[in-house]
Amino acid sequence: MKIMVTGANGQLGQELVKQLSNSEHDLFAFTKTELDITDTESVLTVCNDIRPHIIINAAAYTNVDGAETNEELAFQVNAVGQRNLTVAAEKVGAKICYISTDYVFNGQATSPYNEYMKVDPLGVYGQSKYAGEFLTQTLNTKYFIVRTAWVYGEFGPNFVKTMLTLAEEKSELGVVHDQVGSPTYTVDLAEFLIELVQTEKYGIYHCTNSGTCSWYEFAQEIFKLANKEIKVNPLTSDQFSRPAKRPAYSVLGDLSVQVNGFIPRRNWKEALDEYINKNNNLL
Repeated sequence: MKIMVTGANGQLGQELVKQLSNSEHDLFAFTKTELDITDTESVLTVCNDIRPHIIINAAAYTNVDGAETNEELAFQVNAVGQRNLTVAAEKVGAKICYISTDYVFNGQATSPYNEYMKVDPLGVYGQSKYAGEFLTQTLNTKYFIVRTAWVYGEFGPNFVKTMLTLAEEKSELGVVHDQVGSPTYTVDLAEFLIELVQTEKYGIYHCTNSGTCSWYEFAQEIFKLANKEIKVNPLTSDQFSRPAKRPAYSVLGDLSVQVNGFIPRRNWKEALDEYINKNNNLL
């Protein structure tokens, strides 16, 4: 089976490439420089040449704060880029998989968001990702939309690496405690995506590691597992002001995963423990 991955140099993209390289599938991976997904003609040409069976779009503009002042760029990548891939996929009869985000919700819920609850993004990043979702649903007949959250992994910068770097530089730091979600290890996310796209169980999915925590609790667990001595102080979102408003509660329920017969991801603490032990030399 021919599987095409865009955004192959990103945090998730690199993990997808790593796992797919060790599979029986024919992998066609493209970095941002190798394929600009915002270029309609380039996308159509590449897809027509390869004629993939599956396209996984791991390319995204993910700078949440930057999106507030770079709205056009965020929409170009997250909406127009996805539209281009979706249209090209439909033309060659390929399945399309779009990676979306918890930021499509407003964070005012008190229980996990299921896949079909009303979206209400707070900022430009979430709005651009929802636009990508909408275009995917309206322009392709064989689509998967997978929302995830709080992603970290072996490749690229992430919250875990940032915390461990700070632990080397400081003896005390503050972390927000009033934003709650579910950390997601790229290994677990990529495994689910690869399993999902080989099926015909189309639709919207939520995929994170199971269990919930605040960013403050996440940081505490990181330092505990990495045996780092540092004092962590809980901050409110108001004390840690950012250009883009974050959802206070962004726990994603995995209703679609369960009703479609997939296995929910393991607990976030177990995944984090594996990540820190496996990548101890990189951290």
